[in-house]
Amino acid sequence: MQRSAVRPSPVFFGILALTVVGGLLAAFGDASTLLTSDQDPMVVAGVFILVIAGWVLSLTLHEFGHAFVAFKGGDYEVASKGYLSMDVRHYTDPVLSIVLPLVFLLIGGIPLPGGAVWINRWALRTRTVASWVSLAGPLSNLLIGIVLTVVVMLVPMPVGLLAGLSFLALLQIATFVLNILPVPGLDGYGAIEPYLSPEAREFGAKARPWAPLVLFALLFAVPAVGSAFWDLVSFIYGAVGGNDIAAAVGQYTFLFWRH
Repeated sequence: MQRSAVRPSPVFFGILALTVVGGLLAAFGDASTLLTSDQDPMVVAGVFILVIAGWVLSLTLHEFGHAFVAFKGGDYEVASKGYLSMDVRHYTDPVLSIVLPLVFLLIGGIPLPGGAVWINRWALRTRTVASWVSLAGPLSNLLIGIVLTVVVMLVPMPVGLLAGLSFLALLQIATFVLNILPVPGLDGYGAIEPYLSPEAREFGAKARPWAPLVLFALLFAVPAVGSAFWDLVSFIYGAVGGNDIAAAVGQYTFLFWRH
């Protein structure tokens, strides 16, 4: 019987520590300047670090979720690949997985999928397990988003920290919505793929390299598509208790170079 070798790496704890540092800076800076052109650099730096480090942390947990469910479902190779170490370096290609998604995040606030784990789906016991392997990633983002919104609602905190956590929570919901779409190359498609016909799976395999790029182009280039996406994100964010105003302040602070 296989046992999971979940041993969080020092890299994971380092990113977690950086996230905490960002939160502390956001909490102890002068939040009265948040909506002015003369924002306190301490708050701006805090929100920026909190969001970036928090996003990388959530990317780690997203991919770990895929790997952990795959391990429990029969793919024991994920342990030898380092996927159970929560080390983001095992989940990423430096350019495609970190640089490019961060560039898009900095440009428009859309948190593109950034990591990848290679699962031996032939080793998975059932089609249901294969679907849950795909769903584990986006569901982890949804859970993180819900936890953050609950914390913001229930725990009194300084405005700067509240704004940063609210925007980070919104990004988690956006990541969930984006990844859950049934588009080849995204987790939503991976969840239904085991139940598709061989012909449909063959088409999906051919579309996988370019389908997400078409989706991202539509999100950026077609206002109606982008608006529909963010309307759905806002609806879910509000449904779980998200604070739209605080998230907007957090986004404004995060994108400090725009004003």
